[in-house]
Amino acid sequence: MGDTDADVVIVGAGLTGLWTAYGLLRRDPSSRVVLVERETIGFGASSRNGGWCSAMLPMSMPQMSKRHGESAARRMQAAMHQTVLDVGAFATEHGIDCGYQRGGTIRLARNKPQIERLRHDIDEYHRFGFDDDDYRWIGADEARTICAATDVLGAKFTPHCAALNPIRLTHGVAGVVLSMGARIYEHTTVTEIGERQVTTDRGVIKADVVVRATEGYTSTLPGARRALLPIYSLMIATEPLSDAQWDEIGLTARPTFSDARNLIIYGQRTADGRIAFGGRGAPYHFGSKVRTQFDTDSRVQDLLTHSLRELFPILANTQVTHHWGGVLAAARDWNCAVRFDRATGFATAGGYVGDGLATTHLAGHTLAALITDSTDDGDRELVRLPWVGQQSRSWEPEPLRWIGVNLARTGAVRADQVEERTGHRSRLWGAVIDAVLRH
Repeated sequence: MGDTDADVVIVGAGLTGLWTAYGLLRRDPSSRVVLVERETIGFGASSRNGGWCSAMLPMSMPQMSKRHGESAARRMQAAMHQTVLDVGAFATEHGIDCGYQRGGTIRLARNKPQIERLRHDIDEYHRFGFDDDDYRWIGADEARTICAATDVLGAKFTPHCAALNPIRLTHGVAGVVLSMGARIYEHTTVTEIGERQVTTDRGVIKADVVVRATEGYTSTLPGARRALLPIYSLMIATEPLSDAQWDEIGLTARPTFSDARNLIIYGQRTADGRIAFGGRGAPYHFGSKVRTQFDTDSRVQDLLTHSLRELFPILANTQVTHHWGGVLAAARDWNCAVRFDRATGFATAGGYVGDGLATTHLAGHTLAALITDSTDDGDRELVRLPWVGQQSRSWEPEPLRWIGVNLARTGAVRADQVEERTGHRSRLWGAVIDAVLRH
């Protein structure tokens, strides 16, 4: 590569970086955009984990409202609804075969505390002006026709989600970006992000704007160890299921699915007839370490396999053929953010906490609108969204970070055990989770 110049250099060729590059080149086709990537295009979690193109955000509506007002919170959520549609439209326009299917998402209630949580969530959305067309409670019988898991008592359903193959989408976006004139340098390690330049092991790139789009890998950069917390989310996938198995399980329209337990699980029916199923439960590693060997964990694989078979007993003898994972990122207050400082030329976006497949699209276009200082009416609305300029405080130093995060993980497991045994929320473990996560 050698030393080079650009108008914008983007650190990270995942979906945040790629959507930002696309947004920049769509607004200014003459812009010289360079992306540098330590691994390969789409190496991060959004490109290889759950495949939920959802309108979910890591921060709640009340949390956004408290900081920015009810109108801003409503606009942010509505923007996410539109983003789910925009991703599908992009895939169609560019002929990207990523299995996009907008079947919505169903979150099951399988005990009394889960019912309470989901009904509260729906009430909150309705309080902010959304209705049953956006978020609704469905009874046990209807829920089981959509997703026939065990012990279903009801569910929260929203149409604002699509299932897709994330790596196919990512490679499709990369192909479009390359065709528009961007340069992407893979296997290029950034050693320093400076003011209006990036130093790599293959040369220095000088640019008017530097975009940090590193999400879960941000903690590996000099001076950024406490900016975003790396959290591992791991997955399994089954062999292709038979028609008889699908007849019993449901998921006919390919809605994504989960339940309302504290330790998050998530799944989808893939376009090739498997179940891809994931969840939290992997430990946080001291010092925010990120290692390739953390992408698998036999203990978590066993837990996920047990949970999936407990949801769908018909899978008792079905083979689990794949196991993998990816590292997510969380800000200290669980607020994702988009920021651009014109004085220094530094821009960044991230902190999606696993909700990045759609959120990266909105973030990339918002960064592009900020960087180009666009006067388009739609772009003016983007830069007014409440996550623009959001600044979260740093995570605590070690060992407090390690103790707190792993205690919250343990608390989620214990809270689920108490709720399953007693039918009531665990005040003790719920308080532990709230104390660490505060969201």
